[in-house]
Amino acid sequence: MFNWAKQTLANVVGTEEPIYGPSAIKSVAEDAKKTPYTELTRDDLKWAAMDSTCVETQTFYFMADSGHLAFAQVIYSNVAGIRTTCQFNSKVFYTDGSKPLWSSTPLSHPEFSEDKSNFYAKDCALELSEDGKTYTIKSMNDPHAIVNLKITRVAPGFVAGKDGKTLFGTDLSNPWGSMRHAFWPRCVTEGSIMTKDGPIDFKGKGFFSHALQGMKPHHAAARWNFINFQGPTYSAILMEFTTPPSYGTTVVTVGGLAKDDEIITAGCNCSATHLKTKQDSENDWPEPTEIRFTWSGSTKDGKAVEASLDCSLGDRIDRIDVMAEVPGFVKNIVAAAAGTKPYIYQFYPHNIPTELKLKIGDQEITEQGRVFSEATFISATE
Repeated sequence: MFNWAKQTLANVVGTEEPIYGPSAIKSVAEDAKKTPYTELTRDDLKWAAMDSTCVETQTFYFMADSGHLAFAQVIYSNVAGIRTTCQFNSKVFYTDGSKPLWSSTPLSHPEFSEDKSNFYAKDCALELSEDGKTYTIKSMNDPHAIVNLKITRVAPGFVAGKDGKTLFGTDLSNPWGSMRHAFWPRCVTEGSIMTKDGPIDFKGKGFFSHALQGMKPHHAAARWNFINFQGPTYSAILMEFTTPPSYGTTVVTVGGLAKDDEIITAGCNCSATHLKTKQDSENDWPEPTEIRFTWSGSTKDGKAVEASLDCSLGDRIDRIDVMAEVPGFVKNIVAAAAGTKPYIYQFYPHNIPTELKLKIGDQEITEQGRVFSEATFISATE
């Protein structure tokens, strides 16, 4: 029995790593010093579908004009080249505070198009248009959440630096791990999710993230912060992770600002700071109640850009115990062996006005918009 538990532990999270220190990570911020960001082409959105340990996701966020929020996601994961699994997730957040509609279904017969741009599985299709501007997302895997959505980028997509990659390893010319994020910061959306109470229309604004963690996820990151702000004219997005002490508790932040059909600035000069927190009595994590996000950089024509967003999060709309499906005693072994107790806190403060403050050159702009934010705690950073 204990051998089974050890095997489950290894499959789920692996074990804690030695302290390699900050010299064993090359942040994408190093590349971004010379090249703050690179606009995406269609080829940059191909699935890597690595045959070694990895987790790769394409996640689409929808902010409906009606006020509802949703995301749809395909996860491709590989454990040590031995076992590959694919999952389709969707989640609908309601404006009345009722419990979100969560759907997570394993996918059978997964495959990619020849050019690796499209993903298919039984009753599921994720397709990128020939012009590289529109994704269609369809899933009939869960009768309680039938997804038929479309997302079209308005502003260009980007990665930080030249290729968006942060590398891990003691020999960085031959890294043993990597992390990459590619974003479409500002999109328009259409389509619906059919629920048992009828269809929900998701005409509105959107955001797309393509993430590749080319190693065990908890080895790469101990904490995450994420924000997706969408206003009438401006969008602001930010994704930040902090490595475990094994890689020097290094903070890597990628973000960008878009206006209509252009990127104002993007790169790694951005930050997320938890201004106020409250202790979660169930797991001792400091759940944020107010976060400040900042961005700085310059426009293509050299104007200085500064932006900030102070977000009062209100009550969380959900808290996800990532290991809830793992048997209890295994979870305790995992926590003891790897110090791992992953929880995701999700916030959608739609009743609290959120203002993005921008300064572009001498021009000062304030715009109200809607925010979706996540704070993830995986393991201790000290």
